[in-house]
Amino acid sequence: MTNIGLLKIGQTKTRVQKRRSLGHRLLSICMALYGWGFISVSGQMHPTSMSFPVDTSFNIRSEFKKQVKYHPHIEVASIGDTTQLTTIRDVVYTTYGERALHADIAYPRMDDHQLLPVILFIHGGGWRSGDKSMEHPMAFEMARRGYAAVMVEYRRSMEALYPAAVKDIVTAIKWVKANEGQSPFDTTQIILAGTSSGGQLAALIGSINNTNDVFTTTPYPEHHAEVQAVINIDGVSAFIHPESGEGQDRPGKPSAATLWFGSSVVDDPESRQEASALTHINPHSAPMLFINSSIPRFGAGRDDMIKKMEEYGIKHQAFQHENCMHTFWLFHPWFNQTVEWMDAFLKENLKTQYY
Repeated sequence: MTNIGLLKIGQTKTRVQKRRSLGHRLLSICMALYGWGFISVSGQMHPTSMSFPVDTSFNIRSEFKKQVKYHPHIEVASIGDTTQLTTIRDVVYTTYGERALHADIAYPRMDDHQLLPVILFIHGGGWRSGDKSMEHPMAFEMARRGYAAVMVEYRRSMEALYPAAVKDIVTAIKWVKANEGQSPFDTTQIILAGTSSGGQLAALIGSINNTNDVFTTTPYPEHHAEVQAVINIDGVSAFIHPESGEGQDRPGKPSAATLWFGSSVVDDPESRQEASALTHINPHSAPMLFINSSIPRFGAGRDDMIKKMEEYGIKHQAFQHENCMHTFWLFHPWFNQTVEWMDAFLKENLKTQYY
């Protein structure tokens, strides 16, 4: 049964709170960002190459500066206390010639050899910007709750067009499975969790769930990309849909989707249908949690997805924050509730002895 919760957080604040010093707020964000950059390395480290085109316009600094004007009460979510976590940064999970793709890993320190459910975090940024470090706060918090968190890099639209990013995530899933026995990964319990465009990628792969070879990859051929759950955080489920705003180009300013597909929706509707999770829902699709903002276009196709999942008896749940921006997962007061919904959904839908 669908459970759509409407959470109204932080809608009223006192004048004193609203007048909080901007200097104090900027100091808070700088401290949080400093914390994000500290990751102890206990494994092989591979510096990220910058010999490919990169759009850095979407980052926590720019997003805070943009959103605090409209939500003066927000605070940046930090990575929190990492003293009880094992963290490894920039492990290479695949290569394309000299181009290496990296993952960060975090999991609770343990005295035994317990295997943990794996959450593979996929960052947002319109398939063009953003990076895996923006998933650190959620990933580290979920690691403290008993999961192995893997934050992955993937090729964005300035470097490679659709479907390169999809294939990168498929490869990352197979890499996790290939590391069984070398990392505390329970490869029978893999979850995809994506934010914004990362949510779209997660939902797409989880809806297919290894039932066709449309996004076949060559690395790790002995493994497949089936997953046990998906968390789609404000990512579209359908590109061509009455609710969708993707692909609406303006003169001199193509949309993020057009830049990713390399063509307009008029010229190539087929690729957009292929890239829509709604197209692929089938009896073997993974259980799915939807967490959405109060901006309708980012939930495009969600309700139709839910109807199809109900027809097939696939477990699902949906929540929506009220009065918030698209990037709510980066900020308090929405961060904690988002993580609570994620953890509760996984505890209900995964079978594990860890809990």
